[in-house]
Amino acid sequence: MISRRSRGPALLVAAAALVLAAGCSSAGSTAAATPVEQQNLNVAVVPVIDSAGFFIALYDGLFRAQGLNVHFIPAISSEFVIDQLALSQPGSKSGLDIICGGYPSYVEAQHDWDMGQRPSVSHPGVLAANLYIFAEGALLAPGTGEIYTMPGSRVRKLADLRGRTLAINAPHNTLYLQVAAVLAEHGIAPSDVHFVTSYSFPAMTGALKAGKIDAAVLPEPFASAAEEMDGIVPMADLDQGATTQFATVGYAVTKTWAAAHPKTLAAFYTALEEGQQIADTDRAAVEEAMEDLPAPFGVSRLTASLMTVPYYPVDPEPVGSVDVARLQSEADLMEEFLGFPSFNLKSMLMSG
Repeated sequence: MISRRSRGPALLVAAAALVLAAGCSSAGSTAAATPVEQQNLNVAVVPVIDSAGFFIALYDGLFRAQGLNVHFIPAISSEFVIDQLALSQPGSKSGLDIICGGYPSYVEAQHDWDMGQRPSVSHPGVLAANLYIFAEGALLAPGTGEIYTMPGSRVRKLADLRGRTLAINAPHNTLYLQVAAVLAEHGIAPSDVHFVTSYSFPAMTGALKAGKIDAAVLPEPFASAAEEMDGIVPMADLDQGATTQFATVGYAVTKTWAAAHPKTLAAFYTALEEGQQIADTDRAAVEEAMEDLPAPFGVSRLTASLMTVPYYPVDPEPVGSVDVARLQSEADLMEEFLGFPSFNLKSMLMSG
């Protein structure tokens, strides 16, 4: 296990509770109070600060204490990992078991499934899956979701974005919904802004410096790294109005997998929520988790110290006790700004 620096009282309390729950087992033990149906899990997670609760649970052995061997797979995009999840065969060593991604992609995948579409190896790219959202990952906090420009840019306020180019990492995703909602609340039609989706987060800074785009939405840790190294400056905070404490990422499995692996899912959920609790109460733990990400995702200690940290919701037991109203608001924004059909997010939950 990676050596960890002192975490302070919050981690000590969590660690003490973990020892009591798991017994006096060693760090390498995989024993849990209740045997799980599947010990080895492939979990695809976006390597950003919003997923810090997961990485704390991974690096600090919280999953192992629940009898799980979790293999982290960097998520390229929500669409890609949903397809891989939907195509995974039970017990497959190469497939995905659990994913963490943005809610708009989840809603689109569920809608496609409900309409009778099915993913197929012979027809890649079909986004359809019967999903269960069982845990929330992060919520916007002031400064954690911002639009950035270069010093001296003509884009100094939201109104200046009319007719200008704004980079986000994918079309019609959670970042688009956040920007569209904020623009609309300031009397600006989202269609008046030219959204560019051809740049990854690391490439956006270079595009800004070269004048290829006028502004960009960057999450942490990319934002702090670019501020430190390239001098980009925040122009507008997306944590306002309808997108205050906006839910950014969440964890999902297929309903079929959840029904077949209730003990495994409960064990994963327990460890994840312990990680979420630590992340929400101990900033040092979040910084260390982002430093410890594998290359090329890990950040320097200086960048980690500069990051703005989101809120990490801790959902009560049992599994799946998410804030339905908060997540439903995202489906409602999809209807308002994407023309998406009305969708009841309760269809993505399970009872029991």
